[in-house]
Amino acid sequence: MKNWLTTIIILYSFAAFAQQGKFSKEIMQTLRAQILSEASQALQEQPVTVTAEHCPRSAGTKHDFYSEGDYWWPDSLNPTGPYIQRDGLTNPENFVAHRLAMIRFSRIVGALASAYKITGDQEYVTKAFEHIDAWFVNPDTRMNPSLLYAQAIKGKVTGRGIGIIDTIHLMEVAQAIKVMEKAGTINQNQLVASKKWFADYTDWLTTHPYGKDEMQAKNNHGTCWVMQVASFASLTGNKQILEFCKNRYKTVLLPSQMAADGSFPLELKRTKPYGYSLFNLDAMVMICQILSTGDDNIWQFRTADGKEIRKGIEYLYPFTTDKSKWPLKPDVMYWENWPVAHPFLVFGAREFENRKWLDTWTSLDHAPKVEEVIRNLPVRNPVIWLD
Repeated sequence: MKNWLTTIIILYSFAAFAQQGKFSKEIMQTLRAQILSEASQALQEQPVTVTAEHCPRSAGTKHDFYSEGDYWWPDSLNPTGPYIQRDGLTNPENFVAHRLAMIRFSRIVGALASAYKITGDQEYVTKAFEHIDAWFVNPDTRMNPSLLYAQAIKGKVTGRGIGIIDTIHLMEVAQAIKVMEKAGTINQNQLVASKKWFADYTDWLTTHPYGKDEMQAKNNHGTCWVMQVASFASLTGNKQILEFCKNRYKTVLLPSQMAADGSFPLELKRTKPYGYSLFNLDAMVMICQILSTGDDNIWQFRTADGKEIRKGIEYLYPFTTDKSKWPLKPDVMYWENWPVAHPFLVFGAREFENRKWLDTWTSLDHAPKVEEVIRNLPVRNPVIWLD
């Protein structure tokens, strides 16, 4: 009896693996033309790092990443005083040059690594590491591996732990390095130095008070802390941190953030509940994608009261096919720009072999142009995340 059960389990696992492989091929075929087009453009681009522009309001050096709180504005009753908050409404006068440079970096390296993965052409690797060297290695242009001055607020603080969410765009850089590190043309010194940068940044994220504060955040900020720390630890092979992230997902994020119906109540309370719900689900799905192993597939993890990532996708999916069904008020900004080709759709479809989810992902926009959408879509290159 035991042998029969073992055989059945093996056959079922093989069938599931084969189906996932089929989905992976479809995903790569869907994106192939776009990847090659973006990579062709990326081959023409030169590195731009945080040293290219410096904001006079920054308390840091030219090597320090700097950004300003999105929803903070001048006080009309006290124009020279501290800024005041207007939740959900982005101040267009904020300094965003470093954020845009990091997103550009992520897009370029992600496109080049994707093209390398589907073609094997090492020209893409060589070009990608020009950018990686500029950001993490070259002493004249590198970024310091810390985030002391992110999401500052004029008249209040020079930086905040909440700003750590800005570096979610380094995830695809870390994953790209993993994809390319076995290439024959790779510069080993650059590879070692870039991994050292991510190891140093991970150490800062897990020991500095800003990092500890962000880890404790109860909403999408806490989710994104786990997501990016898991990504960076995966690159550097930090098994202790990977295990910590896995346990935090199981014991803190999923049980405390998800409601019984699969929604995220803390995101639904915001002035942009639709966009924040999409964003948080994307982040949780990426945690599952990054941390799952053959021995511990957290895609399948379920809490004692029935919360699981599949329920989160099932809750939000109907509102990606027909947004008019959304039960709450429209978001105060960018309502018309969502949804796009979200990670939760493509990776959820592959894991759970759900054809409807994959078809919906295929039909949505894979190359959004709106800056706020791009900013809240840190995973834009699914190919480099496929096993």
